[in-house]
This record gives sequence, C-alpha cells and structure tokens, in this order.
Amino acid sequence: MTTPHPFGRTLCAMITPFTDAGALDLDGAQALAERLVADGCDGLVLSGTTGESPTTTDAEKAALITAVREAVDGRASVVAGVGTFDTRHTVDLALAAEKAGADGLLVVSPYYSRPPQDALEGHFREIADASGLPLVLYDIPGRTGIRIEPDTLIRLADHPRIVAVKDCSYDFLGAQKVLSRTELAYYAGCEEHNLALYAVGGAGYISTVANVVPGQLRAVLDAFDAGDTARAARLQQHATELIELLMSSGLPGAVTVKGLLNALDLPAGPVRAPLRPADRETADVLLAAYESLTAG
Repeated sequence: MTTPHPFGRTLCAMITPFTDAGALDLDGAQALAERLVADGCDGLVLSGTTGESPTTTDAEKAALITAVREAVDGRASVVAGVGTFDTRHTVDLALAAEKAGADGLLVVSPYYSRPPQDALEGHFREIADASGLPLVLYDIPGRTGIRIEPDTLIRLADHPRIVAVKDCSYDFLGAQKVLSRTELAYYAGCEEHNLALYAVGGAGYISTVANVVPGQLRAVLDAFDAGDTARAARLQQHATELIELLMSSGLPGAVTVKGLLNALDLPAGPVRAPLRPADRETADVLLAAYESLTAG
C-alpha cells in the first residue's frame, strides 16, 4: 500500500545553483539544501524544470544528487528529476540517480514528441521496471504538450513503484478522480492549489516558491492539519501575491526565483542560456513582495 506522504508533505523543487562563471555550484547547493530543510522542507526535488535540467549534463545531475544527499543526511527525501523525451536516456538517468543516492525519481511525460497514451504508459512502465526507486509522475501538459490522462494514471497505479503524481494539469476534477480510485499520492505542482488539493486528500506539494519561503508554505499545511482551516486559508491567501509574481509573471520560475535568491544573497547564481536573468526592476518587485510576506 502506498503511504499517504511517500516523500514527505512539503517538497521544494530546488533551483540548481551555478557559479558566476556558470559552473555547477555544489557548495551553494549544499548550503541551500541545508537552509530549506531547516526552514521546513521535508523533501527536495532536484533537476526538475526549476532546476534547469535541460541545461545540466548527466554527470552534473549525478553530482548534484550526491552533494545534496550528503548535506541533508537523511533529514529529508531526495527526489531526482530524470525525465526526458527519450526512454532509453531516461532509464540511464534513473539508474545513475539510484547509484548516486536518490530516494525517488520525478519522471515528466516525454515532451515535444507527444506519444499517444498507450506509448506514454509503456514509457513510464519501462522506467519503473528499470530501477528499485519509486516514481513520481509529472503531469504538466502546458510545458510538455501532452497530458497524462486520468485513466492512464489509474492504470499505471497498479505498478508497485509508481507511487505519486506531481500535478500541474489544472484539472482539479481529474485529480480527484484519480485520488478516489487509486492510492497514488498527489502533490500539488502549482502553488495556488497547495491547500485545495491537500484538503481533498493530496499528499502535499512540490513547490518552486518554497525555494524562498519554505516556512510560510509549510505553515499552510500545518494549520490545516491542526484543524484551523480558517488560518490555513488566510496563510494561503497571504502568499498569493508572491506566488503570482514568481510563477505567473511571464518569466520561468528558475529566472524569478534565482533573481530573488540573488537579491537575498542566498545561493543561486545565474541561469543558463537560453534563459536570461531577471532584470533589476523585476528583482526589486519580487523583493518587496517577499518582504511583505515575511514581515507577518
């Protein structure tokens, strides 16, 4: 039976820090991981979209897992993004992540090629068969161009190592359908759904915004678990401005989050091309919203 929170409740889709010269900053990654865990994250997801996975090498991905695994030292789960549009490459990344010490795998649906649902199901099953690690399936059709349909998720739930979904489908009914018919753990991948999905049986969230306000987002779920649903709603609403600025400003989350982390003098560094850094005006607006939220 799948546990309700196989990787914890409060997971951060962690950025990948780079040096000013653009190299992988493992010291920065360890420092950021330490901060995130200390401030309320009980899981870290590496090499996702926010982690700029399209621009990191396979060797960099493995080194990042090893470094973060060492930093958190069992205090938080480490989930490695391994999804690509090539099944063989994804299997190779899954095996490398397992060797590097990951606790689980985040597998996005193959992008650009848009396989039909039967081929998509076969892709996920082949990856789940390849290693001993549990899988989180990442449904984000706005980026991949293909949906993992609810009926496909329901079928995939019979695989013992397919245990969770990161949901960015914006199909709340579809998510509830899968929740009602499977034991898959559902993690909100869009911060505006953190509380809503949790309230109907979700496992928690995998959040980009948690890179900057991990404690504030965790407080929403803590209040709900304590039975204070009114406070949970207030806290969720209080975070809305920063969520909108970071995630719906027309810039990728990696750009906005790194812009804010750099303004806060926290490990981040530049983004890799083709992304471009946030300009000063954007960073100032983000900093003002951050200060408003964290002031209380």
